[in-house]
Amino acid sequence: MCGVVIETDAGVISSIRGDKEDPFSRGHICPKAAALKDLHEDPDRLRRPVRRDGAGWKEIGWDEAFDEVARGLRAVQRAHGRSAVAVYQGNPTVHNYGTMLFAPPFVRSLRTKSRFSATSVDQLPHMLAALLMFGHQLMIPVPDLDRTGYLLVLGANPVVSNGSLMTAPDVAHRIEAIRARGGKVVVLDPRRTETAALADEHHFIRPGADALFLLAVLHTLFEEGRVKLDRARDLTTGLATIRELAQPFPPERVAAALGIDAATVRGLARGFASAESAVCYGRFGVSTQDHGAVTCWLVNVLNVVTGNLDRPGGAMFTLPAVDVVGAGRRFGGAGHFGAWKSRVRGLPEFGGELPVAALAEEIDTPGAGQIHALVTSAGNPVLSTPNGARLDRALAGLDFMVSVDFYVNETTRHAHVILPPTGPLEHDHYDLAFHVLAIRNTAKYSPPLVERPADARHDWEIFNALTRRMSGGTRPQRLQAQVQAAVLGKMGPRGLLDLALRFGPRRKDREGLRLRDLEAAPHGIDLGALEPCLPARLQTKDGKIALAPAALVADVRRLEEKLAAAAQAGDGALELIGRRELRSNNSWMHNSQRLVKGPVRCTLLMHPADAAARRLADGGLVRITSRVGAVTAPVKISDEVMPGVVSLPHGWGHGRAGVRLAVAAAHPGASINDLTDDQRVDAMSGNASFSGVRVTVEAAAGG
Repeated sequence: MCGVVIETDAGVISSIRGDKEDPFSRGHICPKAAALKDLHEDPDRLRRPVRRDGAGWKEIGWDEAFDEVARGLRAVQRAHGRSAVAVYQGNPTVHNYGTMLFAPPFVRSLRTKSRFSATSVDQLPHMLAALLMFGHQLMIPVPDLDRTGYLLVLGANPVVSNGSLMTAPDVAHRIEAIRARGGKVVVLDPRRTETAALADEHHFIRPGADALFLLAVLHTLFEEGRVKLDRARDLTTGLATIRELAQPFPPERVAAALGIDAATVRGLARGFASAESAVCYGRFGVSTQDHGAVTCWLVNVLNVVTGNLDRPGGAMFTLPAVDVVGAGRRFGGAGHFGAWKSRVRGLPEFGGELPVAALAEEIDTPGAGQIHALVTSAGNPVLSTPNGARLDRALAGLDFMVSVDFYVNETTRHAHVILPPTGPLEHDHYDLAFHVLAIRNTAKYSPPLVERPADARHDWEIFNALTRRMSGGTRPQRLQAQVQAAVLGKMGPRGLLDLALRFGPRRKDREGLRLRDLEAAPHGIDLGALEPCLPARLQTKDGKIALAPAALVADVRRLEEKLAAAAQAGDGALELIGRRELRSNNSWMHNSQRLVKGPVRCTLLMHPADAAARRLADGGLVRITSRVGAVTAPVKISDEVMPGVVSLPHGWGHGRAGVRLAVAAAHPGASINDLTDDQRVDAMSGNASFSGVRVTVEAAAGG
C-alpha cells in the first residue's frame, strides 16, 4: 500500500525510496520495501519446480511438476477421501491479488473441508465480530486516525505494523499529529511498545485481560450516564443486554486481574466518553488470546455506545474501488461460522476454514478423516502456528505434500514438490485486501518492474494449471470447471481487476473507474476521506447493528473463570507474550541481510525484579519452558515489560536441518511457537491463544 520509486540500471535495482507523490503514503517507506531488492536477487530463492530426491532436490519441468502434484493428491483422495487432502494458505496471500483470485477455484476443485490459513493465528476474532454484528466478515471498522481526538490502543503496535487491520503508512507521524492538534493517545499493553513510547499515557495490563477492562469501562459509562448512541440509536439492537452484561464488572472488582487500579479505569472511561471524537483500536494482542472474540466484539461495542461508530474521527468503514463487501451481498460471500467442526477436537470452521491450531492433531491422530496430504501456499506454519514442533513432526509423516513457495524453509522442506512463483517485482499488483482496511480511500495499480524469465510462472498461473488438472465430479461438472479455468486463465488477474473496477462503487461515468485510469496515475488516485455509510452498508438481515449477538453474550461467562484464576495466581510462573519489530515482522523477512544485521533481536525481555529473583544477568542465556517445549535465548533485562511478563519475538527458529536459507541460518534465533500451545485456543472462535502462555525461565547450562 506504500508507494515506492524503484530505479534500475541494466535490469539491476539501483535504488528504492518512498514515493512522495503517493497521496496515501506520502513518501513513507519501511525496511521491508528496501528489502524487495534482496528478495528479487536472493540466491536461495527457487526459480523452477523441484522434487525432493532423497536428501536433496532435483529441478523438473512445469508440466511434469503439475502432473505429479495432481497424481499425488488424487491418489490420497482415492485412498482416504476428499478431506484427507488439506490446504494451508499463509499471510503473503493477501499481498498478491493473483493468488487471491485464483487460489479459491483451486481449493474448491479439491472439494475438501480440511482448509486452514493464517487467519486463525491472527485476525479471525475481528472477522467473527464483524460478521455477527454487521453481517459481513470484512466489515471491520477502522480508526479514522487523521481526524480523531482520542485514540485508545489495546494490544497493538501500529508504529511497527503500519496499522494491521488499519492500513496506515507512517503511523508515528499520524500519532504525533493527533497530539499536535490537542488530542490524546492512550496505550494499554503488557509491554511499553514503540507506539506506547509516543503516547500521552501507557498503562501495563495483564495479558488477556482486555475484555475485563472493556467491561469495566462499559460499566462505568452506564453507571455514570455517559452512554450516547447519537445517530446509531435507531440502528442498534441489544443495548439493554450490554448494560446487563457490564453490571457485574465494576472497575473495583477487576482491577487486580487487570493490573490497573480502579480510579485509572474510571478516568480512562470518562476521558474516552467526553472526547469530541474518539476511537478504540485493538489488534493482534486482543485477538490472539483466550477471550479474543469477546474482546474484539467489546471494542466495537465501546465505539458504538459512545457515538463513535460511523462518524469522522471515530471507527469508520471504507468504500474501496473494488468493493469486496458489496460483492458479498450480491454473491453470497459475507461469511459463515460453525457450519462444520474439526474431527479431533470439534473446533468450529469460519469462512470455510478450520482453526490451524487443529492441523497437527488432524494429521497425527489416526482414524477416519485423517489428513494424509497437504498443500501449502505462501506460508511457514512450522514457525507461525502454535506448537510448531508438533506440526514439524506431523508433516514428516504425510503421504504427499506440495508447496507453492519461493524457498525451502522450515515447512516446505517436508514437501515432495515445490512450485516457486514469480517475485513481487515480476508481476503487477493491486491491493484487494488492504484497501478494505485503509484509513483513507485510495486506488493504485503497479505494473511489473522487470520482465519475468521465460520459464517462470505467476502464482495465478500455477493455481489455474492445478485447477484444470484437479477438477472432479461428474463429467459435466469437470467440463464446466475446466472451461471456467480456461476463461479465467485467458482473462488473468488484470482482466478480472478491470471488470471489478468498472462495476465498483467509484464510478466516474457509466463505465466506472477503469484500469486504464489507474495506469494513467502511477502514483495512485485519492478517492477521499472515509465517509459515514450506515445503514446502507450494513449486511445484517434486519439492517441493524447487533450489539449483543447471542453466542458472544454467552461467552462472557468464561470471564468469571479468568477472575477466579487471577485471584489464585502466585505459583511463580511467568506469562509469555510475543512482539514484532520493524525489521522482523515475519519469518520470511529473515533471509535479507539488511533486515537481520545489527544487534541480536531474538531476545527474551524480562523485568528487572523477575530477573533478580532468578539471579539472571543481562545478556545471559536462559532456558524458557512451557507445557509443550523449551527453547534457549539471551535475556534482555528491561522495565519495558511489566513484572510477571516476558516477551519473545515472532518468526525466528531457523536452526532446523534441511532448510536452504543461508542468511536466516546464520541468525537462527528461537521460535516462540515451540512454546505456544496448540491446545490453548479461544473457545468461542477457535483462534490460537498466543498471549499469556505460562512459562518458567532459568539460566541455561553454560549460559
